[in-house]
Amino acid sequence: MNLWPPTDCDVSSPSYNWCNMATNTSSLEITTMSPFPDNTSSMTTVQSSTKAADVQNAPTWDDATWILTSSFIIFTMQSGFGLLESGFAGCKNEVNVMAKNVADVIFGGISYWMFGYGLSFGTDPGTNAFCGVGRFFLNPDDSVMGEEYSRFVFQASFATTATTIVSGAMAERTKFTAYIIFSFFNTFVYCFPAHWMWAETGFLKNLDVVDVAGDGPVHVVGGTTALVAAIMIKPRVDRFTSQNNHRMGNPTNALLGTFMLWWGWLAFNCGSTYGISDGKWKIAARSAATTLMSASGGGITAFVASYIVNKRIFEIGYIVNGVLGALVSITAICAVTGTWESLIIGAIGALLACAADALLHRLHIDDPVAAFPVHGVCGAWGLLAPGFFAHEDTITMSFSKRNGLVRGGGFYLLGVQLLALLTLVAWSAFISFVFLKIIDLTVGLRLSLEDELLGADFVEHNIGSNRQMIEVKASDRVNNQNKIEPTKLENGVEERTKENDKPYSSQICLISYRANNEM
Repeated sequence: MNLWPPTDCDVSSPSYNWCNMATNTSSLEITTMSPFPDNTSSMTTVQSSTKAADVQNAPTWDDATWILTSSFIIFTMQSGFGLLESGFAGCKNEVNVMAKNVADVIFGGISYWMFGYGLSFGTDPGTNAFCGVGRFFLNPDDSVMGEEYSRFVFQASFATTATTIVSGAMAERTKFTAYIIFSFFNTFVYCFPAHWMWAETGFLKNLDVVDVAGDGPVHVVGGTTALVAAIMIKPRVDRFTSQNNHRMGNPTNALLGTFMLWWGWLAFNCGSTYGISDGKWKIAARSAATTLMSASGGGITAFVASYIVNKRIFEIGYIVNGVLGALVSITAICAVTGTWESLIIGAIGALLACAADALLHRLHIDDPVAAFPVHGVCGAWGLLAPGFFAHEDTITMSFSKRNGLVRGGGFYLLGVQLLALLTLVAWSAFISFVFLKIIDLTVGLRLSLEDELLGADFVEHNIGSNRQMIEVKASDRVNNQNKIEPTKLENGVEERTKENDKPYSSQICLISYRANNEM
């Protein structure tokens, strides 16, 4: 029975014009011109199908706009990391911490352009399962520059983030020149795992590993490197002694940095869909929802944990680490899981972050901003989470090709995720140790005792805070010929006793020093 076009039209109907047009289509003469030569009829069906698939999967200008916009938002995460780390650090090092985040973008960005992007996503002859070849000193042709440049900018923001994670673990006691060298060469630590996980020839990619937004190459690699650096550089002066006066310098900055990272994380996860065409916008929307729900689950868990452990006190460190740990935990699976699962993933991540931070304190490993607990431990959990909670991607059929264990997918995916985790931990621990050891043996990693006590703001940048009183002339410190001793150290802590005798601390950092010319 032929229902179209209709044979009668109601003139009073609002759709009359459309109906009338439909009834008169037979009178229209439609002429089409083929853009292909006459001999295209000889093309095989397989060739036609392949071209159709290429056209469908080809990125559009909408996709490029989406990727670039996400990249710009991710770039603001550097400000978030800077505020977070300067908030956790003491006031005499907060400028230095921010300057290190600037160095990450400058020196990490240039090294990623020079060789990092090529080692990750190069496709020239010689490309293999371990690394890419080509696209060094990236400068593509006009025909592909839109796709290439948008991908480069997006991936460069990931690479610099992996380095920024490490800066928090090295805060308040690292030479600035040593850190600049490290931020340049840390691209090597990141770019190979990125190839394994995301490049078409990467060996983990071909095992169907699931990592939507970088739990492995960014957070596991960055967190593991942070642990290696913290162990090598050793704790800050008096950190685990009875004279310990290291406290959070500016909780407001730490919370503001958390909000900025939260904002950037939405772009981090949603932008990893690499577009919004062909149903990818649906995946991006799911990524946003699961990211928010995971952070909520982690935040609730952190509030409850702090209230119980700290006897009705909501510690800022617990809240910050709980939220960030949850955001890290959802990163690998954000596009291929549900909101209920994301709440569970975030809650577990928050517990792991707070517990791992407490464990580092017991082991006397000094990680001022909990970089390893938040990024290393939660990154490991996030990389394993798809093995349990992943949904098969039925929209783009690219982010997850099978279900996780909870959804009846078997143990294969969990095994692949575990293999990826062990591979990335082993790689980043070894390579970062080699780089840091070479830097330590040449220029030295750690500030001298006198410089650490004076603070990196003054020593490295000649900046004295109005909250510091330093009675020493720079000329007295030439060539380290004069011995400078702290003669009076007031930690400036105001303590207000509350109902439960819990001190409320606000560090003011009042320090006075005197130069002693006796060797």
